[in-house]
Amino acid sequence: MDFQHIIETVGRFMDFAGVAVMVIGAVVSIPMAVRGFQPKRLPEGAEPLSVYRSYRQLLGRSILLGLELLVAADIIRTVAVTPTFESVGVLAIIVLIRTFLSFSLELEITGRWPWQKQPAGEAASAGSASSAAG
Repeated sequence: MDFQHIIETVGRFMDFAGVAVMVIGAVVSIPMAVRGFQPKRLPEGAEPLSVYRSYRQLLGRSILLGLELLVAADIIRTVAVTPTFESVGVLAIIVLIRTFLSFSLELEITGRWPWQKQPAGEAASAGSASSAAG
């Protein structure tokens, strides 16, 4: 078994993992949303999320993780197996599209861009929750 074959196999496994995360996340999110799952960092005074909004947030997180795995698979295959200018250009376009999707999903889930800081109230409650868990 040569190096190229191993890398192709790893890339396929990463593709499978990305799709599996999205599918399993979509299925597991349904009962979680129906049971009333709420994010840990709801702003003070905010209303609890409806089942629909909760499901959208859970599904969005699954899609984000799946997209990250799919990007990793594309990078592994393109850089390690076929590093031509054409394949790297195609990879760049794919990564740009998936990055845009990731940013859009992050905005939809959290209500802010990934580079924006958390509001002071959310950061304090997240810190106290993590210190209580540890």
